[in-house]
Amino acid sequence: MDFVIDPAEPASAAVCGGGLFPVRRIFCIGRNYADHVREMGGDPKSSSLVFFTKPADAVVGNGSSIPYPLMTGNLHFEGELVVALKGGGVRLQTIDEAAALIFGYAAGCDLTRRDLQAAAKDAGAPWDAAKAFDRSAPMGEILPVADAPKGFLDSARLETSINGETRQAAPLNDMIWTVPEIIISLSELFELKPGDLIFSGTPAGVGPLIPGDKVDVRIGDLPSLSFSIAE
Repeated sequence: MDFVIDPAEPASAAVCGGGLFPVRRIFCIGRNYADHVREMGGDPKSSSLVFFTKPADAVVGNGSSIPYPLMTGNLHFEGELVVALKGGGVRLQTIDEAAALIFGYAAGCDLTRRDLQAAAKDAGAPWDAAKAFDRSAPMGEILPVADAPKGFLDSARLETSINGETRQAAPLNDMIWTVPEIIISLSELFELKPGDLIFSGTPAGVGPLIPGDKVDVRIGDLPSLSFSIAE
């Protein structure tokens, strides 16, 4: 097939040890840590999974310098565990089925134009402008499950620091919904496919970024994520 214009370069994420993971789609989860639900004014007991998406080319790699986004005065960081899928399906039924789809894990950051998100919430409008903007999904290298210590996520902690100061710190087992449970729920709404990424939610401690800030996200044995906001 001949394209009438040059096609965009395929989106990808780096894999620890070499190679690229082709990114098809990015799913993101909101309200998955009770302390963050409270931080944002919600009630964890009444919360349900919130899904939103980002475009595949929102991914930027470790060491990036990211321009401060357009049309916001309140850019926020949200450190997160990222899950990369090697398989797909719909209406998955079991934890084992869901776990079998996982290629690997990475440290990531869901960048958010918080002022635009607040306006969207007030208007009952979609979050696209707040979440799905350019370079809004920085992530570190993906560690394949086959290369990870068995059960390392059970004891792993997520820590986000800004300019060397820790702002977020929580064990991954504080997540309200586990990774397999998230995958099962997503498969009820979408046909999951190889190349999908899942940003699995953020703990309390989110806050603003300004030009010149350096962000570091560390999760257990995963390769760390470091990026900066351009001056």
